[in-house]
Amino acid sequence: MNETRAIRASFFDITRTVDTPQQLPEAARYLEDGLMLLDSGHIASLTEWEQGKHLLRPGERVLDYRGHLIVPGFVDTHIHYPQTEMIGAFGEQLLEWLNRYTFPVESQYHCAQHAAKMSAFFLEQLLSNGTTSALIFGTVHPQSVDALFAAASKLDMRLIAGKVMMDRNAPDDLTETPEESDRQTRELIARWHNKGRLGYALTPRFAPTSSPQLLEKVQQLRGEFPDIWLHTHLSENQQEVAWVKELFPEHDGYLAVYDHYQLTGKRSVFAHCLHMEGREWQCLHDTDSAIAFCPTSNLFLGSGLFDLQRCWHQDVKRGIGTDVGAGTSFSMLQTMGEAYKVGQLRGYRLSACEAFYHATLGGAQALDLDRYIGNFARGKEADFVVLNPAVSALQKMRHANSRDIWEKLFLLMTLGDDRNIAATWIKGRCVWQRAQLEEHKHSVGQAEEWPGC
Repeated sequence: MNETRAIRASFFDITRTVDTPQQLPEAARYLEDGLMLLDSGHIASLTEWEQGKHLLRPGERVLDYRGHLIVPGFVDTHIHYPQTEMIGAFGEQLLEWLNRYTFPVESQYHCAQHAAKMSAFFLEQLLSNGTTSALIFGTVHPQSVDALFAAASKLDMRLIAGKVMMDRNAPDDLTETPEESDRQTRELIARWHNKGRLGYALTPRFAPTSSPQLLEKVQQLRGEFPDIWLHTHLSENQQEVAWVKELFPEHDGYLAVYDHYQLTGKRSVFAHCLHMEGREWQCLHDTDSAIAFCPTSNLFLGSGLFDLQRCWHQDVKRGIGTDVGAGTSFSMLQTMGEAYKVGQLRGYRLSACEAFYHATLGGAQALDLDRYIGNFARGKEADFVVLNPAVSALQKMRHANSRDIWEKLFLLMTLGDDRNIAATWIKGRCVWQRAQLEEHKHSVGQAEEWPGC
């Protein structure tokens, strides 16, 4: 089959980044019957069908997704791929959970074969849930990152990942010296950073597992490679925050540790940020750092409720993260639904428009990728997900009595899950679909249409 150039469906995206949630409805675009044209894996145009069908070539085939909604591919701003195999582990909060479940699982990733097997499984989970880009933790083992990047490069996915850097307060088989961490990280950067659509993230797990000597190495690497990312955790758990103050008494708080080593800034993404003080919010804003809001894991581990309203007020960039395996689902739809509940508990009404913004263009901005992905602007990479809005009897009933696109989007994020993902496209190519749709062709004007990938 020739490369797909024309797709007909309903489309929704947010056309620009915004400063307040009140601006989002004006920035939103919904085409009930639209035509997207692709060119070499990029968006060439998106128009109403009647407006754009004259752009079709004589006899051109049009991929027909009518009855489906196409949105930009979901951007997961914080996830641990090695923790896939211990998702849903019972009964602990953060620090106990790490020792009882996480560290034993991560110790397996010294084995390249195991890392390759789990990388393939992990990427399948992302794609089957409509996630096309992610910021990902590996383990302390270089093999874990090699395997993940090798698998992602075959799909031409835009992923950012890094090897965990950890030299204390962890099992012996998961710690390293600062010198070993520096050497292995440099080798991984040389091998993978900016190779195709891949990017590297310096990944100190969190301050408690990082000695001052290790943080100095991270600082040096950040200075030498200014276009790489920094990915870590911040203020997830109150016990953790107190521990950091004990370990770093010379610094004025948790974020001050990272800021001292010049690890804040553009392309620095801090997961959670639940228990921060005013000066820390201001530091994130002043340094152009970003937050990954992880509602599912925050609820599952009992860590706390993120203050999304304050994040807007402080003008700090943010995206949504599933945080598997503390998060209990790869589904960004379900994660948006949990974000809504967190907002309710904090007296904040998270609209569907805002939730989809955080999961697409807002997440892309948090990762400094919004010039490449996040919406359907002309020239951007054609990463998108095809949603079937009604796959169960309950969804069909509620979809039928929904008054507008806002209600339909809200139902997708409250009742939706992986079943609603019909197909996932990477760089203009269908790489995953739920079922092979029965092919049929018919003539529409000068074009032929057919369903499915």
